[in-house]
Amino acid sequence: MSLFDGVTASAVRKAEQDGFAFPQALSEKYQPATIDEFVGLDKPKRIFSKFLQAPYKSAWLFVGPPGTGKTCFGIALAKQLNAEVKHIPSQECNVQNVNDVIRACWYVPRANTFHVVLVDEADKMSSAAQLALLSKLDGTAYPPQTIFIFTCNSTDGLEPRFLSRTRQIDFTSHGLAEPGAQHLQRIFEREAPTAIDKPNFLRIMRDAKNNLRDALMNLETELLAA
Repeated sequence: MSLFDGVTASAVRKAEQDGFAFPQALSEKYQPATIDEFVGLDKPKRIFSKFLQAPYKSAWLFVGPPGTGKTCFGIALAKQLNAEVKHIPSQECNVQNVNDVIRACWYVPRANTFHVVLVDEADKMSSAAQLALLSKLDGTAYPPQTIFIFTCNSTDGLEPRFLSRTRQIDFTSHGLAEPGAQHLQRIFEREAPTAIDKPNFLRIMRDAKNNLRDALMNLETELLAA
């Protein structure tokens, strides 16, 4: 959802061809470029700030509710590593895709850095895909120069054997209300610097249950009303 939902793709392309800078959804426009720019997430930021100093092939599982930045964090981390990213979207983690991605990881990545395999909503992958990954995550079959990042809302659908092969990082929404509200306020003041009436940013965060992505979509509505 964006400020311009319902506008056709052809209209967007024509606007871009005419030199018109078509607006972005706030969640896209203000997506963090580095891990330090994320709101909250103090422990993950500490962990991966050190990891960036001496990265190594490894498998990570980002666990937390929707809207806490798990996928975006993985993308930002990959950018800072100057890694070659292989993204398997939600519910597309099947045996064929796993094998195709792993096969590609045996080639030297660009800039001779790392491959980052990012798997969204790993708890929804097929059982066969989990089994395929189990062998790949073992030491003997692990592809070189590869970092796996799996995201999930819950570990309930994941096998203990899979969990034992990943380092679990908690992406909690607890305590995100106040820093999230401050983040919304900074965005609002930048987007509508002359607005007199400002929304209750803390209420927006709480109504969104600290889901920052949802809060940003609600803020778009407030900006339209400003």
